[in-house]
Amino acid sequence: MNPNSTTRTIESIFHPSDFSEASEVAFAHALKIALVTQAKLSILHVATGANVKWQDFPGVRETLTQWKLIPKGSPKTAVGQLGIDVRKIIASSNNPVNACIGFLEKHPADLIVLAVRQHEGRMRWLQKSVGQPIVRRSGQVTLFIPHGVEGFVSWRDGSVTLRNILIPIASKPNPQPSIEAAARLIRNLQLPVGTVTLLHAGTADETPAVRTPDDTGWKWKSLTRTGDPVETILRIAGQVAADLIVMTTDGPDGFLDGLRGTTSEQVLRKARCPAAILPVGSMLG
Repeated sequence: MNPNSTTRTIESIFHPSDFSEASEVAFAHALKIALVTQAKLSILHVATGANVKWQDFPGVRETLTQWKLIPKGSPKTAVGQLGIDVRKIIASSNNPVNACIGFLEKHPADLIVLAVRQHEGRMRWLQKSVGQPIVRRSGQVTLFIPHGVEGFVSWRDGSVTLRNILIPIASKPNPQPSIEAAARLIRNLQLPVGTVTLLHAGTADETPAVRTPDDTGWKWKSLTRTGDPVETILRIAGQVAADLIVMTTDGPDGFLDGLRGTTSEQVLRKARCPAAILPVGSMLG
């Protein structure tokens, strides 16, 4: 394992919110990860004409109180005392994607956390596709929380129920960044014993050689299955009760991928658990 990979940390998290119920779930994931990594959390809402008020934003202190991390009625300074810096921003634009990308250009983030509607990768803003264009254009690690999925961080008490991680592997793109990212997440969240399943959708002789860490306390196992990669990933995700799918992507590859979307995007449209997508060359990849 590359020793430098373990030193990379999450220092800034970007969470675009459309104030939907699903965004509240994504917010809980962003806030929890910010807490355990002591990161700066920026919450952005793009106003597209409606009257947006600050109280529409998810309540940080209210959530931390609910999680029993600060007393009820605590001042704003109590949030900083937990080691995190939370900022709420309102941007005015008719194009949420451009607004998010513009913010990231000025304020780069190590991790993006957002909720998406499946099949079309949409958030509520203007009913336009938002989620997938953001990860494509930002080039940063993105944690997608599908609408209707509770995820692995409880909005009610902040507890983490992440026990099974699925990592699809292939010779291209390089799967090693996904393995290292999953290992960092396990360490950062101080997760108890769990299982990481490395899945190769193909023949055994085509399975790429990878390095797995020996310091996470988790079990790492490998599976090889033949069949359509997307269908195989989704089927195995159900069989192993995956709480998270971690995938590396290098963007559309070839004519058909350009039409249908990358394998990671196709998986995201149907997955019933959160998915972390790592573009090749991203900081945490």
